[in-house]
This record gives sequence, structure tokens and C-alpha cells, in this order.
Amino acid sequence: MGTFKQYSVLPGFNLALGFTLLYLSLIVLIPLSAAFIRTSAFTWPEFLAVVTTPRVVASYRLTFGASFAAAVVNAIFGLLVAWVLVRYRFPGKKIVDALVDLPFALPTAVAGIALTALYAGNGWIGQFFEPLGIKIAFTPIGIFVALTFIGLPFVVRTVQPVLEDIESELEEAAATLGATRLQTFTRVIFPTLFPALMTGFALAFARAIGEYGSVIFIAGNMPMISEITPLLIITKLEQYDYAGATALAVVMLVISFVMLLIINLLQWWSRRSMAA
Repeated sequence: MGTFKQYSVLPGFNLALGFTLLYLSLIVLIPLSAAFIRTSAFTWPEFLAVVTTPRVVASYRLTFGASFAAAVVNAIFGLLVAWVLVRYRFPGKKIVDALVDLPFALPTAVAGIALTALYAGNGWIGQFFEPLGIKIAFTPIGIFVALTFIGLPFVVRTVQPVLEDIESELEEAAATLGATRLQTFTRVIFPTLFPALMTGFALAFARAIGEYGSVIFIAGNMPMISEITPLLIITKLEQYDYAGATALAVVMLVISFVMLLIINLLQWWSRRSMAA
């Protein structure tokens, strides 16, 4: 009892904790548990046979590879966009700031159609790459573009508040002590931003893994080439193969959980290093 009382700063803590656990159970734990229970219809060899076919493995490779690559690019350029929005004043700044949130508000199907129209061989942007032999739409490159588009706001909006809270006196003190601009950024600013940057990276990565609407329009959906795992899950559902669809979902869930756990451990290590 004493362990719980020390956290009871606000009245009604036990009741609030109960509602929190109940809500998380209904919304998160029970649905995820149902996915694992559904796969119990398979024996272990049958489960492996379903989730390790060449077509499915190719979809894993594309889904997680493109999602990771898009999250890395978003982490780099999202940091740059947040830096510009926080540190500089320029005409149209509020418009640019509002445009960052556009992927949040835009329906995924609309985003997919728009990106396909832009990057198709006869599109406004794709027409310049087509003569060079670079095809964007209906290839894995198109999937990467779509995932980058939908993931950028997660990084910007996570890093931006932290960047705003960094006191300029720290940078001035570093400059006074003889630090170069690069040293000030790498040793003073970046360690403070790193946990927020990793959080934004994790959010962008998680969002990209589950993306479906914007990807199917620009992917081409060719088996073994540009077919993502969520599309395979939908295909199995349309074929009334519910156990097979759930098996693929479980694999994606486990891999996603492991990768997000690793990212959270990196965040914890970063915060611990800063505290030390």
C-alpha cells in the first residue's frame, strides 16, 4: 500500500489508475490478444509456412525497409525543418508551419492519388525523371516517397517544442569557451534534442509500417516487387483467410514491438547519459 500512496499526489489516483488500465485493456490489450489467440488455429509448422513464403518475406522486407529508410530521412530533414521554424524569421513562416501539418489532415487516399499524379511518368515531377530511366511511381521508390510524406510531421512536431525550450545562454556560453558552431551543435544542442528526435523517429516509423491508403495508389502492388504487408493482409481477408491474415498481423506486431522497444531503450540510455 505504501508504494501506491507515494504516487497519490492528486485525489482519486486509484480510481484514475483503474479507469486507465481498463481503457488500455479494452482499446489495446484485448484486441492484440485476440490476434494472438486467432493464430492458435495453426500449429507452429503451419504458422511458419504461412508467414515465411517468398511473397510474404518480400513484403516484410519492403514494408520494414521502406519504413525505416523513410523514418531516417524524416529524422534528418524533420530536424532541419524544426530548426528553421524555430530559429529563423522569414516571410510566410506561419504558412510553412501550417503546411507541416497537412499530412495529418489530408485523407490518405487523397495523398496517394496526389503523389501518384505528381510522380507518374507523365506527372509534373515524374516526367523529369522518366527520361533518365528513373521510375518513381509504381515502384518501391514511390512507396518510400509516400511514407516520407506522411511521416514528416511526427518528427517536426516532436522536436520543435524541445528546440524552443533550449536556452540561448547555453550556446553563448559554449561560444565564449571557444567552441565552434559544429561543436556547439554536437555537444550542447544535439544531446538535448536526441531523445525527442528518437521519439519522432519512432512515431514516424510506426506510422509508416501501418500505412495503407496512400501507398497502394503509388506502389503498383506487384508481388515480390512493390507489395506491402498490409496489402497482403487485406488480400487474405478478402479471400476469407482470417487466420492467415491474423498470422501476418502478429508477425508485424512482434517485429514492430521489438524495434520500438529498442528505440525506447536508446531514449532511456540517452536520458541517463545526459543526467550523468
